[in-house]
Order: sequence, then C-alpha cells, then structure tokens
Amino acid sequence: MISRQWAGVLKAKHAEEYMQHLKEELFPKLSSISGFCGASILRKDMEDAVEFLIITNWESMEAIRKFAGENPDLAVVPEEVQRMALQYDKQVRHYEVAYSYPDK
Repeated sequence: MISRQWAGVLKAKHAEEYMQHLKEELFPKLSSISGFCGASILRKDMEDAVEFLIITNWESMEAIRKFAGENPDLAVVPEEVQRMALQYDKQVRHYEVAYSYPDK
C-alpha cells in the first residue's frame, strides 16, 4: 500500500468549507477509482489559520496515476482550494506502508 500525503495552510474562515469539499467532493470522487483504499484528514488549528494534512492510501502508484496523472508527485489542488489557502504543497510525498497496526 502507498500513502500519499499533502499539506496546506488555509485561512481559518475557510476551514469548514474545505472540510466539506473533501468529504462531499474529493473523497467520493477518489472512491470511484479502482485502487483507492481510504483517506484521513489531520487538522491543526492555528491563530488565524488551519493546517491540514491529507493522507490518502492506495494499492499502487498505478492507482494513484488514475487520479493524479502521469506525474503523481505533483499535487492536485483545484482553483477553489488554492483561493482558500495561504500556502500549500506543490508536490506530495509518497510512502510505502511498511506496517500498520492492527495488521489487517
């Protein structure tokens, strides 16, 4: 399994709107892609902003390419999210999941 990780800092006033985007638009879209295994949203509230770390899990890099295209290291950040953000990763990080607990 491959873990794909992306981080961004959003304006605090857009935090709930972004969460809604993830839950209602992005994750359902990813769920329709063969090889998508699940996702997590990590959130850190800051003074005037909210940092998000989005982790998606995939069966393979081939499955990730179905979403991200031929260069899977580039972040896929829609314009609406770019407008909400103060800063965001232009590239993602991929890690092979060596072990998870409980082991399934």
